[in-house]
Amino acid sequence: MKKFLAALSLCGLLLPQAPALAHDGAVQRGITVSGDAEVKVAPDEVILTLGVETRHKQLAEVRRMNDQRMKAVLAAIGAAGVAGRDIRTDYLNLQPEYDSSGSRRTFVEYVQRTTVVVTLRDVSKFETLLTSVLQGGVEYIHGVDFRTSELRKYRDEARVLAMKAAKEKAVALADVLGQKVGKPRTIQEGQGGWFSSYAGWWGRGYQGMAQNVVQSAPGGGAGQEGPLAPGSLSVRASVTITFDLE
Repeated sequence: MKKFLAALSLCGLLLPQAPALAHDGAVQRGITVSGDAEVKVAPDEVILTLGVETRHKQLAEVRRMNDQRMKAVLAAIGAAGVAGRDIRTDYLNLQPEYDSSGSRRTFVEYVQRTTVVVTLRDVSKFETLLTSVLQGGVEYIHGVDFRTSELRKYRDEARVLAMKAAKEKAVALADVLGQKVGKPRTIQEGQGGWFSSYAGWWGRGYQGMAQNVVQSAPGGGAGQEGPLAPGSLSVRASVTITFDLE
Protein backbone atom coordinates (compact mmCIF):
# COMPACT_ATOMS: atom_id res chain seq x y z
CA MET A 1 0.00 0.00 0.00
CA LYS A 2 2.83 2.37 0.84
CA LYS A 3 4.47 1.63 -2.49
CA PHE A 4 1.22 2.44 -4.33
CA LEU A 5 0.81 5.78 -2.50
CA ALA A 6 4.40 6.65 -3.25
CA ALA A 7 3.82 5.99 -6.95
CA LEU A 8 0.73 8.24 -6.94
CA SER A 9 2.69 11.02 -5.24
CA LEU A 10 5.42 10.75 -7.86
CA CYS A 11 2.87 10.96 -10.67
CA GLY A 12 1.36 14.01 -9.01
CA LEU A 13 4.73 15.71 -9.13
CA LEU A 14 5.44 14.83 -12.75
CA LEU A 15 2.09 15.38 -14.45
CA PRO A 16 1.89 19.18 -14.00
CA GLN A 17 5.27 19.50 -15.67
CA ALA A 18 4.31 17.54 -18.78
CA PRO A 19 2.59 20.42 -20.64
CA ALA A 20 5.55 22.69 -19.92
CA LEU A 21 7.94 20.18 -21.42
CA ALA A 22 5.80 19.94 -24.50
CA HIS A 23 5.62 23.74 -24.70
CA ASP A 24 9.35 24.23 -24.31
CA GLY A 25 9.54 21.14 -26.29
CA ALA A 26 11.73 21.06 -28.87
CA VAL A 27 8.73 20.32 -31.09
CA GLN A 28 7.83 23.50 -32.97
CA ARG A 29 5.03 23.93 -35.42
CA GLY A 30 6.33 24.29 -38.94
CA ILE A 31 5.79 23.56 -42.60
CA THR A 32 8.35 22.11 -45.01
CA VAL A 33 8.04 22.81 -48.72
CA SER A 34 10.16 22.51 -51.83
CA GLY A 35 10.63 24.99 -54.65
CA ASP A 36 11.93 24.44 -58.16
CA ALA A 37 12.83 26.86 -60.93
CA GLU A 38 14.15 26.70 -64.47
CA VAL A 39 15.70 29.57 -66.40
CA LYS A 40 15.91 29.37 -70.20
CA VAL A 41 19.13 30.84 -71.56
CA ALA A 42 20.30 31.46 -75.12
CA PRO A 43 23.77 29.90 -75.60
CA ASP A 44 26.60 32.27 -76.49
CA GLU A 45 29.35 29.72 -77.14
CA VAL A 46 29.71 26.19 -78.48
CA ILE A 47 32.41 23.57 -77.96
CA LEU A 48 33.06 21.18 -80.85
CA THR A 49 35.09 17.99 -80.45
CA LEU A 50 36.33 16.85 -83.87
CA GLY A 51 38.29 13.81 -84.97
CA VAL A 52 40.67 13.01 -87.85
CA GLU A 53 41.69 9.45 -88.71
CA THR A 54 44.27 8.24 -91.24
CA ARG A 55 45.37 4.72 -92.23
CA HIS A 56 48.40 3.40 -94.15
CA LYS A 57 50.77 0.46 -94.11
CA GLN A 58 53.78 2.75 -93.80
CA LEU A 59 54.29 4.44 -90.43
CA ALA A 60 55.85 7.57 -91.89
CA GLU A 61 53.07 7.88 -94.45
CA VAL A 62 50.22 7.56 -91.97
CA ARG A 63 51.80 10.31 -89.86
CA ARG A 64 52.32 12.53 -92.90
CA MET A 65 48.71 12.07 -93.99
CA ASN A 66 47.41 12.88 -90.53
CA ASP A 67 49.58 15.99 -90.22
CA GLN A 68 48.48 17.21 -93.63
CA ARG A 69 44.80 16.73 -92.86
CA MET A 70 45.12 18.39 -89.44
CA LYS A 71 46.78 21.43 -91.05
CA ALA A 72 43.80 21.77 -93.37
CA VAL A 73 41.36 21.44 -90.48
CA LEU A 74 43.21 23.98 -88.33
CA ALA A 75 43.32 26.39 -91.27
CA ALA A 76 39.56 26.08 -91.66
CA ILE A 77 39.06 26.71 -87.95
CA GLY A 78 41.31 29.77 -88.05
CA ALA A 79 39.53 31.11 -91.15
CA ALA A 80 36.27 31.03 -89.17
CA GLY A 81 37.77 33.53 -86.74
CA VAL A 82 38.55 31.15 -83.86
CA ALA A 83 41.48 32.36 -81.75
CA GLY A 84 44.47 30.07 -81.19
CA ARG A 85 43.79 29.93 -77.44
CA ASP A 86 40.41 28.35 -78.21
CA ILE A 87 41.90 25.42 -80.16
CA ARG A 88 43.61 22.47 -78.50
CA THR A 89 44.60 18.93 -79.41
CA ASP A 90 42.80 16.73 -76.92
CA TYR A 91 43.78 13.21 -78.00
CA LEU A 92 46.38 11.57 -80.23
CA ASN A 93 46.75 7.86 -80.81
CA LEU A 94 49.01 5.96 -83.21
CA GLN A 95 48.93 2.17 -83.30
CA PRO A 96 49.20 -0.85 -85.60
CA GLU A 97 46.13 -2.92 -86.41
CA TYR A 98 46.19 -6.68 -86.94
CA ASP A 99 43.90 -9.25 -88.46
CA SER A 100 43.41 -12.07 -85.96
CA SER A 101 40.60 -13.85 -87.78
CA GLY A 102 42.88 -16.64 -89.07
CA SER A 103 45.29 -18.93 -87.31
CA ARG A 104 48.03 -16.29 -87.46
CA ARG A 105 48.04 -12.66 -86.38
CA THR A 106 48.63 -10.59 -89.53
CA PHE A 107 49.63 -6.94 -89.64
CA VAL A 108 47.11 -4.82 -91.60
CA GLU A 109 48.07 -1.16 -91.28
CA TYR A 110 48.88 1.73 -88.97
CA VAL A 111 46.08 3.98 -87.71
CA GLN A 112 46.50 7.49 -86.31
CA ARG A 113 43.60 9.27 -84.64
CA THR A 114 43.74 12.91 -83.58
CA THR A 115 41.04 14.83 -81.71
CA VAL A 116 40.85 18.62 -81.60
CA VAL A 117 38.56 20.64 -79.32
CA VAL A 118 37.35 24.03 -80.52
CA THR A 119 35.58 26.71 -78.48
CA LEU A 120 33.51 28.91 -80.78
CA ARG A 121 32.49 32.14 -79.06
CA ASP A 122 30.25 33.34 -81.87
CA VAL A 123 27.35 30.91 -82.20
CA SER A 124 26.22 32.52 -85.45
CA LYS A 125 29.32 31.01 -87.13
CA PHE A 126 28.52 27.47 -86.03
CA GLU A 127 27.14 26.13 -89.31
CA THR A 128 29.89 27.80 -91.37
CA LEU A 129 32.61 26.33 -89.15
CA LEU A 130 31.06 22.87 -89.16
CA THR A 131 30.87 22.82 -92.95
CA SER A 132 34.46 24.09 -93.27
CA VAL A 133 36.01 21.46 -91.01
CA LEU A 134 34.10 18.64 -92.69
CA GLN A 135 35.39 19.83 -96.06
CA GLY A 136 38.85 20.20 -94.54
CA GLY A 137 39.10 16.53 -93.58
CA VAL A 138 37.24 15.96 -90.29
CA GLU A 139 35.72 12.47 -90.31
CA TYR A 140 34.29 12.33 -86.80
CA ILE A 141 32.16 14.74 -84.79
CA HIS A 142 32.54 13.41 -81.26
CA GLY A 143 30.43 16.08 -79.65
CA VAL A 144 28.92 19.55 -79.89
CA ASP A 145 28.06 21.30 -76.65
CA PHE A 146 26.21 24.63 -76.54
CA ARG A 147 26.98 26.66 -73.40
CA THR A 148 26.62 30.03 -71.73
CA SER A 149 29.57 32.06 -70.49
CA GLU A 150 27.40 33.47 -67.67
CA LEU A 151 26.38 30.21 -66.04
CA ARG A 152 26.98 31.48 -62.48
CA LYS A 153 24.66 34.44 -63.07
CA TYR A 154 21.81 32.24 -64.27
CA ARG A 155 22.34 29.68 -61.52
CA ASP A 156 21.92 32.43 -58.93
CA GLU A 157 18.81 33.66 -60.73
CA ALA A 158 17.28 30.18 -60.79
CA ARG A 159 18.05 29.69 -57.08
CA VAL A 160 16.29 32.94 -56.13
CA LEU A 161 13.24 31.93 -58.17
CA ALA A 162 13.18 28.51 -56.50
CA MET A 163 13.20 30.11 -53.04
CA LYS A 164 10.37 32.45 -54.01
CA ALA A 165 8.41 29.47 -55.32
CA ALA A 166 8.91 27.64 -52.01
CA LYS A 167 7.71 30.67 -50.01
CA GLU A 168 4.62 31.08 -52.18
CA LYS A 169 3.79 27.39 -51.79
CA ALA A 170 4.17 27.56 -48.01
CA VAL A 171 1.91 30.62 -47.76
CA ALA A 172 -0.74 29.02 -49.97
CA LEU A 173 -0.77 25.75 -47.99
CA ALA A 174 -0.83 27.48 -44.61
CA ASP A 175 -3.61 29.86 -45.68
CA VAL A 176 -5.95 26.94 -46.42
CA LEU A 177 -5.61 25.91 -42.76
CA GLY A 178 -5.91 29.43 -41.41
CA GLN A 179 -2.24 29.62 -40.48
CA LYS A 180 0.46 32.21 -41.09
CA VAL A 181 3.98 31.48 -42.22
CA GLY A 182 6.80 32.81 -40.06
CA LYS A 183 10.55 32.93 -40.49
CA PRO A 184 12.45 30.19 -42.28
CA ARG A 185 13.94 27.62 -39.95
CA THR A 186 16.09 25.60 -42.35
CA ILE A 187 17.08 26.01 -45.99
CA GLN A 188 18.53 23.17 -48.02
CA GLU A 189 19.60 23.31 -51.66
CA GLY A 190 18.74 20.31 -53.77
CA GLN A 191 20.01 19.10 -57.10
CA GLY A 192 20.31 21.74 -59.76
CA GLY A 193 22.71 22.55 -62.54
CA TRP A 194 22.25 23.07 -66.25
CA PHE A 195 21.32 20.92 -69.18
CA SER A 196 22.70 21.01 -72.70
CA SER A 197 23.31 17.90 -74.75
CA TYR A 198 23.97 17.89 -78.47
CA ALA A 199 25.30 14.37 -78.97
CA GLY A 200 28.44 12.32 -78.63
CA TRP A 201 29.44 9.45 -80.82
CA TRP A 202 32.19 7.68 -82.75
CA GLY A 203 30.22 7.68 -85.95
CA ARG A 204 31.56 8.70 -89.32
CA GLY A 205 30.41 11.97 -90.84
CA TYR A 206 27.73 14.46 -89.90
CA GLN A 207 25.14 12.83 -87.66
CA GLY A 208 21.68 13.86 -86.47
CA MET A 209 21.22 16.38 -83.68
CA ALA A 210 19.61 16.13 -80.26
CA GLN A 211 16.23 17.75 -80.79
CA ASN A 212 15.95 19.25 -77.30
CA VAL A 213 19.01 21.42 -77.83
CA VAL A 214 19.37 22.06 -81.53
CA GLN A 215 16.58 21.92 -84.04
CA SER A 216 16.88 21.34 -87.77
CA ALA A 217 14.98 23.59 -90.11
CA PRO A 218 11.99 22.01 -91.92
CA GLY A 219 13.18 19.55 -94.51
CA GLY A 220 16.56 18.99 -92.82
CA GLY A 221 17.68 15.63 -91.62
CA ALA A 222 20.61 13.57 -90.49
CA GLY A 223 23.52 13.82 -92.86
CA GLN A 224 22.21 16.96 -94.56
CA GLU A 225 23.45 20.49 -94.31
CA GLY A 226 20.96 23.26 -93.71
CA PRO A 227 20.18 26.31 -91.57
CA LEU A 228 20.51 25.56 -87.87
CA ALA A 229 19.12 27.39 -84.84
CA PRO A 230 20.51 26.73 -81.35
CA GLY A 231 17.81 26.01 -78.81
CA SER A 232 17.85 27.26 -75.24
CA LEU A 233 19.80 25.93 -72.29
CA SER A 234 17.94 24.98 -69.11
CA VAL A 235 19.53 26.21 -65.86
CA ARG A 236 17.73 24.60 -62.92
CA ALA A 237 17.64 25.02 -59.15
CA SER A 238 15.82 23.27 -56.32
CA VAL A 239 15.45 24.15 -52.61
CA THR A 240 13.68 22.73 -49.56
CA ILE A 241 12.71 25.19 -46.81
CA THR A 242 11.10 24.69 -43.41
CA PHE A 243 9.12 27.72 -42.17
CA ASP A 244 7.74 28.32 -38.66
CA LEU A 245 3.97 28.58 -38.34
CA GLU A 246 2.88 31.55 -36.23
